[in-house]
Order: sequence, then C-alpha cells, then structure tokens
Amino acid sequence: MTRAEQREQTRRTLLRESRRLFATQGYAAVGLAEIVRAAGVTKGALYHHFDGKTALFRAVLEQTQQEVGQAVAAAADTEDDPWGQLLAGCRTFLAAGADPDIQRIMLLDGPAVLGWNEWRALDEAASARHLADALTALIDRGVFAPQPVEPLVRLLSGAMNEAALWLASSTDLSDLTNAQDALTRMLKGLRTT
Repeated sequence: MTRAEQREQTRRTLLRESRRLFATQGYAAVGLAEIVRAAGVTKGALYHHFDGKTALFRAVLEQTQQEVGQAVAAAADTEDDPWGQLLAGCRTFLAAGADPDIQRIMLLDGPAVLGWNEWRALDEAASARHLADALTALIDRGVFAPQPVEPLVRLLSGAMNEAALWLASSTDLSDLTNAQDALTRMLKGLRTT
C-alpha cells in the first residue's frame, strides 16, 4: 500500500469511527483520545488530516449530509415526473432524518457545534439546491403557481427539518407515515393542477 493509500485509509477510519461515536454519544461527550483509540491511530495522525475535533465533526456532518442527499436523489430518480420526484425526495428525507444517528449528527449537533450560519451553508450545499431545482421545475410546468422559489425552499426545508427532529424523539412507529402523509397534503395544497 502506498503512503497516499495509507493516508486515505487513515482518514476513512477516522471518519467512520468518529461518526459512530458522535452518533451514539453526541459531539460533547466524545473526546479526541476516544476517537484515536477507536480508530487505532495517534493524535498526530488525526491532526495530519483535521485541525481538531470540530474540523473532524464538520467532515462527518458533510459526509452524512451527502449520504442523505444521495438517498433523496436516488428516491427522486425512481419517479418520472417532477411532482413524483418532489414527493419521493421529501418522503425519503423524512425517513432518513428519523434515523437517530443521522438526526443527532445532522440536526442536533450540526447547528450546535458549527453555529447556525455554517450549518445552514452546509445544508444548503447538500440539499437546498436540489429542493430549489425541484420546485422550479414544478413552477415552470405550471404544477405550482408562479412565485419566488426561495421562500418555498426555506419553508419546506424548515418544516422537514422540524419534522425530522420530532420523529427522532418519537416512539410511535406510525409517526413517520403520518408525517409523510401530512407533508404530502401540504405539498398538494401548492398545486394548481
């Protein structure tokens, strides 16, 4: 194995173990010593890849957001029309956000650790752009009335994040289906056709 491959393997291991620890214990409860011990590396190796715990968490958050974004896109791609794509993507986001590990990293610790502005920028890069594209397509096709897209993106993103937070603390298995159905009804209210 080349040195570059070893470095990349170390980085992947740090991300995997950090993600597991952050998801199960929360950012505040995890120390660097625990991370390097779990990853089987030295603190020097960690600092070679990341400036510290916050930078490592940022990378874990970005990875988590990308995975959720990929799941949303994959679900949307199974549908033929923009309406079906929007519904499938939104429903998949709620399902992913209901996962306690994703919820803790992406919705609870993310804004708390990085601050609201940085978290929003990462969230926007990972998903808001796709939501804006989907809404624009629906407006362009006349499915939704002509209107500014940005307020819709903010409203829907906020509603889905809030629902995902609620779902993470829910013990009722029917709440995910109920939230998805409520979101579908809300989106249907935007339709002109």
